[in-house]
Formats: sequence, structure tokens, C-alpha cells
Amino acid sequence: MRVVLLLVLSLWSFGSLANDEIRERMEAIHQGFTISALGEPLLALDALSEFYSHRDYALAWHRDKDREALLDTINAAKRHGLTPSDYHYNLLATFAARSPDDLGPEARADLDLLLTDSLLLLTSHLLHGKVNRDSLEAEWTANRQVQRIDEIVSQALEYQQIPTLIDRLTPSQSGYQQLLTAREFLQSLLSIPWEPIVDGPTIRPGMIDNRLPLIRQRLIALGDLMPTISLEEQVIERRYTDRVVAAVTRFQARHGLATDGLIGRGTLASLNISPQEKLAQLDANLERWRWLPELGDTYIIVNIAGFELRMIRKGEEILKTRVIVGRPYRQTPVFSDRIRYLVFNPTWTVPRTIMTEDQLPAIRRDPDYLQKMDFTVYRGWGADRVRVDPETVDWWLLSENNFPFQLVQEPGPHNALGRVKFMFPNKFDIYLHDTPARSLFSRSERTFSSGCIRVEDPFRLASLLLQGQNGWSRDHIDRVVNSRQQTTVYLKEPVPVHLEYWTTWVDEDGTLHYRNDIYERNPRLISKLTEHPRTLSPDQASTN
Repeated sequence: MRVVLLLVLSLWSFGSLANDEIRERMEAIHQGFTISALGEPLLALDALSEFYSHRDYALAWHRDKDREALLDTINAAKRHGLTPSDYHYNLLATFAARSPDDLGPEARADLDLLLTDSLLLLTSHLLHGKVNRDSLEAEWTANRQVQRIDEIVSQALEYQQIPTLIDRLTPSQSGYQQLLTAREFLQSLLSIPWEPIVDGPTIRPGMIDNRLPLIRQRLIALGDLMPTISLEEQVIERRYTDRVVAAVTRFQARHGLATDGLIGRGTLASLNISPQEKLAQLDANLERWRWLPELGDTYIIVNIAGFELRMIRKGEEILKTRVIVGRPYRQTPVFSDRIRYLVFNPTWTVPRTIMTEDQLPAIRRDPDYLQKMDFTVYRGWGADRVRVDPETVDWWLLSENNFPFQLVQEPGPHNALGRVKFMFPNKFDIYLHDTPARSLFSRSERTFSSGCIRVEDPFRLASLLLQGQNGWSRDHIDRVVNSRQQTTVYLKEPVPVHLEYWTTWVDEDGTLHYRNDIYERNPRLISKLTEHPRTLSPDQASTN
């Protein structure tokens, strides 16, 4: 009996010391100190404090299976483009074969803190990205559901859910899951030599060129060309045959290039991008997926870098159409909102920057420009503005700092917004709209707007949004447009719209696509992803 009592007292004393160790560390966090465990800095400080305070500073990692599951989960995060060493993996692995009971009170508390910090940090990165999107992209906002990571980790430990954590926390959409499959394919290419294909004259169908054997190998490795078993083709591998032309055209389509089958400088540059570079680009886009809010089952999504709009209803794609986005110096921002109303035959009140940088030079070049393009000139703004005869204005005396006028373009065939605009009021003053400049949609790279998004098939989009609203058939829409009267119609149910920036994605046919980084956003994000993680901010301790 005495031996049992001594054993109980010994275990109680050990647990008390360990709890005191953790309590002291949490008090240090409250006082603003950074803390470490087993020589490594802890990074999820606020969440650690919440986690241990809710369990009265008791140790959390008693079960061997939980510790093993955590190591397996950290290792599996590689598949998502995350780095195990960011989550104390190397140090934790050295303790994998040791029982915490063999450690002293301080070391055991350290190990418990390190295990918890690892899981908290990984949970935060899986939920909404390793990189703090708000600090990286000034014009990138998204609203996530609020969920505290300390609560997620507590539940995972209590119900032994660590093995399923990654699947539960990462995006469930097919777009994310298909990128994971594509990532495995790219990893299989890393061991293949990727000799640069030298520049030279454009290779046209039927030509013979010494670069074609290497081009064939590259297309086969990337999956655009099936390996040949034809002896004839093996003999003429330096000739640009129809079969290779078809493969090059497929490659060009996947990379947003002109699908002309000509192997010129742009196509060669894309062929020379190494698997390592493609993998880094793909990982950046996985991170962007983790920044996304919940999409819902009905929504509109615009891929800015892909120049494409898709409408999804109840999980099914019902519209895909090309779009034109902002120029590199007038970038279309990334954010989510809801389309609340449509305006048919809209007027266009020209933003000040466009008035002084674009319209003023045009007016000076052509005195009849305002009349031909159906502009009305006003002095002042709002209810106090006064209509002005443009011929009474000396446009050469005006400048960016001296422009007391407002330009309003009336509805009609010249209106820059076309015949309909789709409104989701936001701080960026961005919306979707029609355009009279239809020829620009044929370009492979479509950065021509001042930030707003021009839609190639706006009336199909309008018809789908108004479907089910009494009286708004396609015939009625046409009659309203032909009236040239400005008409506003509110949606019964606002539809979510997500403006995103993906330079890598997989389409509905399983084809992996790449696009130019039109706003040069990838390098900075890729660099941040390779850095050692920083201390989580309070915002990163939840999905808010």
C-alpha cells in the first residue's frame, strides 16, 4: 500500500511540475516575451496560450498514436507544397522513438509545447495559407468563416482526428484537388535532364531543324505528344511533322499562347521552363486556393490571369466566357463580393484618373471627340454640377491638378461599358460590364482595361442571373436594351462573385494550364513560401 501511495504521489508531483512549466511559459507570452522549446522558437503564441489555458495548463500529448499521427501528417503536408521542417519536424522526429516518461519535467513540457505549436501552425497554414495574404497583396481581400485554430487542435486531440486533419482543412473543390494530382506529375519530372532548347529561326510545319529531336522529347515528357513507335517518324525526327504540329498546338493552348503551331520565341521560352519552376508556380497557386473563402454551390468566378469567367450553379458549370482585365499599371484587384443588381444601357461617369490620363489627350487630338463619343461635360460634382458646352473650355489649360470637370458618357453604341453592367459595390469601384471593343477578345493576352472586367458574352450572363425572375426573359432583356433607356434591376438573390488570380490550374478535362504572370505576383509569393514561417498574427490564429 505504501509503495502504491508513493507512486501516486510521484506521478502527481511530476504532472504538477510539468503543468507549472507550461503555466510559466504561457505567462511569459502574456507579458510579451517570445518563447522557445528544446531550442526552437515557438510561433503560434496566441493560440498556444488559448489552447493550454482552456485545459488548465495540463500536458496534451499522452498518447503515442497522437504523436505518430502528427509526424505522419506533417510529412504528408509536402503533397500540398508545404515544408515539413517549418513545423519542427526534424526535431520532433528525433524524439519519435523516445517515451515522454523518460524525460525530465522541463524537457517533457518542452516536447508538449513543441508538438502543440507544430499542429497549431500547420492547422493555420492549411486553413488559410502559410503566407499572410494581406501583407503580401495590398489589393487582395477575402472573407473566411471564423474558427479558432486552438479549438480545432483541441478537438483533433480529443477525438483522435489528426490523421484526417489535412483532408478536413484544405479546400475540397476539384480545382485544388486536381492541382495536387498535377503536382505529383511534375514531381515525377524533376529527375529528367532539362537541357535548354536554343533560340533560332521560327520553325514552321514541314521544316527540318536540329532542335526538333529535343522539342519532341520535351513534348513527350510534358504529355503533349505520345511516344512514337513508327520507324518512319524515328528516321525523320528532325522534320516538323503534322503530328508534332498538333502536339505543339496543344502545348500552346495550355500555356495561353497563340495556337498557330509555329515554334517561335514565346513557345520556346515556355518549353524551356523547368519542372522545378513549374512546381514552384503550382505551389503558389495552391497557396492562393487556401486564401479563398467558401465558394458555395452557386457563384461566378473570374480568373484574372486566365482571362476567363465561369458561372457555377449547384456545382455545375453553366457558363464559360472570355474576359478582359486591367493593365499591369491598373491592375484588377482580387476579392470576393456579391452581384446585387444589373444596369442596362448604363451611363459611364469617367473616373478622374482616366479623365486626365486618357480622355484629356484624346480631346486635345480631336475637337469633335466628345460629341462623337456621346460625352456630356459638367462643372462640379453631385447635385450641384452644371452642364457645360465643351467648346467653351480650353482643354490645353487643364491638367491633372486642374480639372474641375466631370465627363459622363451617355448610353449608346460608343459607351465604354457597353449595354449592361453587373454591380457588386466595393471599395475598389470594380464591376463586370459589356464593351463595344469586341475585337480585343480574340487576343491571347487580354490586359486592356482600367481595372474593371469586360465580359465577352454579357447577355448570356445577364440571362442566367435573371433566370427565374418574373418577366426577365431574353426577349425582354433585348427590348430593354433596344430602348436605350437606363434600367436597373435588382437580383432577388445576390450571387457571390470571386475575382481570383491563378497562373496554374486544371480544367474540367483534366488538362493542366499555365499562364503568364501578368502582374508579376508569383516571384514574391514563391519567395515567401520558401522562407521559414513567422510568428502567427492574432488574425492567423483564426480563419477570420
